[in-house]
Amino acid sequence: MTGLHIATIVILVFVVVMFLGPIIFVGLLYFRNRRQKQHSLLRGRYWFIGILRYIIEKVGPEFRFYITDQDNEGSPISRVKFISIVKASKYLKTLISFGGKRDFDAPGIYIRNYMFPKMDSELRVDNSISIQTQRYVIQKEAIFFRYEKVEKVDVRPWYLEEDDRVTVGPEREYPWRLKGVVGMSAMSYGALGRNAITALSKGIGMAGGSWMNTGEGSISDYHLSGGCDIIFQIGPGLYGVRDKNGNLDWDMLKQRAGRPEVKAIELKLAQGAKIRGGHVEGVKVTPEIAAIRGVEPWKNIDSPNRFHQFADVPGLFDFVRKIQDETGLPVGVKLVVGSGEALDELCAEYKKRGDGPDFITVDGGEGGSGATFKEMADSLGLPVYPAIIIAHNALRKAGVRDRVKLIASGKLHLPDEIAVALALGADLVNIARGFMIATGCIMTERCHSNECPVGVATTDRELERALFVDEKKYRVLNYIITLRAALFSLCAACGIESPVKFERRHLVFKDQFHGVKNIEKLYPYSG
Repeated sequence: MTGLHIATIVILVFVVVMFLGPIIFVGLLYFRNRRQKQHSLLRGRYWFIGILRYIIEKVGPEFRFYITDQDNEGSPISRVKFISIVKASKYLKTLISFGGKRDFDAPGIYIRNYMFPKMDSELRVDNSISIQTQRYVIQKEAIFFRYEKVEKVDVRPWYLEEDDRVTVGPEREYPWRLKGVVGMSAMSYGALGRNAITALSKGIGMAGGSWMNTGEGSISDYHLSGGCDIIFQIGPGLYGVRDKNGNLDWDMLKQRAGRPEVKAIELKLAQGAKIRGGHVEGVKVTPEIAAIRGVEPWKNIDSPNRFHQFADVPGLFDFVRKIQDETGLPVGVKLVVGSGEALDELCAEYKKRGDGPDFITVDGGEGGSGATFKEMADSLGLPVYPAIIIAHNALRKAGVRDRVKLIASGKLHLPDEIAVALALGADLVNIARGFMIATGCIMTERCHSNECPVGVATTDRELERALFVDEKKYRVLNYIITLRAALFSLCAACGIESPVKFERRHLVFKDQFHGVKNIEKLYPYSG
């Protein structure tokens, strides 16, 4: 057989496959769908519409995000916010062109600028050291390709000056002193994969002056890998500090709290998106994660909705005090504010005893980065801004505000959102989704399924490979640095020297009729 004959046969086979292949495939789909009994649309005459519907459902979030949604639309994070985080973490930039995309006709909070802003030399900032990082530089950008190079650069850390640093638990044996006001919110190993936790720990550790919260899944070697400050969170399930019967093991708690990286302990009473208790699908509970948490592998983890050690505020205070005494560390509580009177009982108990939790983490009802229950995500608990106001005023009214630090959490990803939270009354700010995006999250909304395609919210070893730690750790570092630098820029514009100087007088509210009111007058301080 000559070469010409072989080439002719190959072409004929190719043509047959190209034309008959799709016909055969469609035929198989037709007969398969006609025989199944689960989906009515697929069994009927319009079975092909059922297939198209399924495809659209699968790619719907990505389709809307990249094509149909406007820049300021989309939940839980709009495109403009997502891109802002990516640019900050990848390119170390927050610059935009041609103006903002905010709807300036809609009601909202604005930061009040000052006629005579502060100069850089007047800011109370510690930039005495430099930190080496890496960023991407775009060399050429075309329709289908982007040519980039990696560039090593030195950046300033933008630490708070010594006198402005935040001290949590000054009366404890081991008080925690902070050089920055922004850290990572609670995200467990199990909810996120080992590579994601490692990249976050290393990036936060390189930045210094920040922290990571372990989430209720206990401390793993991956949390410790970067040497950063850690808030050890304990949930009602007592994961990582429980004995075989599910009771608190005090010796184990002291062992975990004795790590030099652990600076504080947080009791999770509630979380924005998980007021009913945390949930992890069994497919994500590997033997390693099960051993860390003290549970059985490959089985769903559903946390109780409260601690069985106490059922009222006095019991909570007794429990907090014992942990403070046993560990010497600051101990705080995480909760969701549900009404204006939510903290009155807690504040009254604090005033009565003269001591209590060293900090309160107020999680907005819009918070939560992983799996949750739909019936609670949208309606249970107040958003973070009114929650901060209520918490701050309640603590002031009780006369204990100076002894209790307030940490705010709930979709606070960008510098201006953080500045507003600080001005309303927060001392510190937690971020979850922003850090996930910095490590590569593309918001496919599959956090609960263990099928995260970019290796962030998965414990599948093959999928985790997509996340390269030694690249993503720099993105985490860059995200923190840009947040701090931008916060100081906003301070300068407001005529103040440091982010810890933000107050309600620096905010105004514009209503739908373009009337403007000062936030301090709209929501006056109590006490």
